[in-house]
Amino acid sequence: MMHRSLRSLLPWLCFTLALLAAPLAFPQSAALSLLSQMGTMVLLCLSYNMLLGEGGMLSFGHAVYSGLGAFGAIHLMNRIGDGSIHFPITLVPLAGGLVGALCGIVFGYLTTRRAGTTFAMITLGLVELVSAGALMFPDLFGGEGGISSNRVVGEPVMGISYGPQLQVYYLIAGWLLVCAVAIHALKHTPLGRILNAVRDNPERAAFIGYDPQRVRYLALILSAFFAGISGGLSAINFEIVSAEYVGALRSGSILLFTFIGGAGFFYGPIIGGVVGVLFASLLSAYTQAWQFYLGAFFILVVMALPGGLAKLVDNLVRVVRARALNAALVRLLAALALSGLLALAGIVLGTEMLYQLSLGSLADTGSGVAPVVLFGFSIDVHSVSAWLLAVVLAVAGVGAIACLRRSWAASWSAAWKRVELSEQAQRREAA
Repeated sequence: MMHRSLRSLLPWLCFTLALLAAPLAFPQSAALSLLSQMGTMVLLCLSYNMLLGEGGMLSFGHAVYSGLGAFGAIHLMNRIGDGSIHFPITLVPLAGGLVGALCGIVFGYLTTRRAGTTFAMITLGLVELVSAGALMFPDLFGGEGGISSNRVVGEPVMGISYGPQLQVYYLIAGWLLVCAVAIHALKHTPLGRILNAVRDNPERAAFIGYDPQRVRYLALILSAFFAGISGGLSAINFEIVSAEYVGALRSGSILLFTFIGGAGFFYGPIIGGVVGVLFASLLSAYTQAWQFYLGAFFILVVMALPGGLAKLVDNLVRVVRARALNAALVRLLAALALSGLLALAGIVLGTEMLYQLSLGSLADTGSGVAPVVLFGFSIDVHSVSAWLLAVVLAVAGVGAIACLRRSWAASWSAAWKRVELSEQAQRREAA
């Protein structure tokens, strides 16, 4: 029993150490800002997965609760700044969570009265309604310019003023850890279990005495609370909140990131939030076509990995644990990865050249040749060799993947049989 409890605490210990050590590995100001964005997005995806993964509720309007929580937090920060309210900045995200929960009480009563596709369509209409309202009431939402504030107010407490980005990061990391533990604990409560039952079979849940609508309603309120905390952390991090925070684009991003990470696993939204921020922030610094790559990556994950990236990680861990990862499988995996990189290089090269041509933003060098800088390399999009290189790389990569596919399927099937036999033996020993 003691061994099992320590084993369950190990992932949380690793998560805590990763949060503490991340600024030490990436101490640059830009890196700290990126890590802070990852923290808020991970918490937002975790809160969304309470609806999607645990309750089976596909929502297109989750940004409403985080955005309104952010507006509530920014107004509170302004009241703290002018001295009308005395409140610690450390607890401002909690106020954002309360605003999100209040909005969940109001909006959730309407949206959770239906399930399935109807619920999704109602949430889509809700996000459009709130997004339009944010522009109609500039006194409350600041119009298109949004509302700005200052997180450095009052005297520093124990040297903490939240002026340096490092202090803001650790504030976000602390709230993320606390909320992640709370969300994980909620999964194992009677409410979390019956929410899974409502997701899988609402008729049977109703038959044993539980109202599916009430269960969904309570889950949405709790999810909105954690989303509001994420919004409050974003308000502290950026010191400005605009109507984009409650828009459909942000809601769609939350949905995409959660699916990419894997809604069926608790750590799936963590992976999705990190990958999504890397796409939106890091990749956008190198190419204007980053949204195209994000969409293509999402389609690839849905088609090849329906369980998300977390499913891939889980399968690999189970194979390693069963000692089924032999040298042949490693070689095939390395060959597939190399083939994928070749195909990716060709597709990216062709996409970037097509994108630059479509924009008509080619610079005239006087020689009739217009070079384009791509990831630090100068490429002439009018050169036949550049297009030929893109085609050769893409065809070679895709062809290699096609050739390796059968060998990989056979090797993986054999390894997976060993995994199943090992897990069956472990279950018999435990019984």
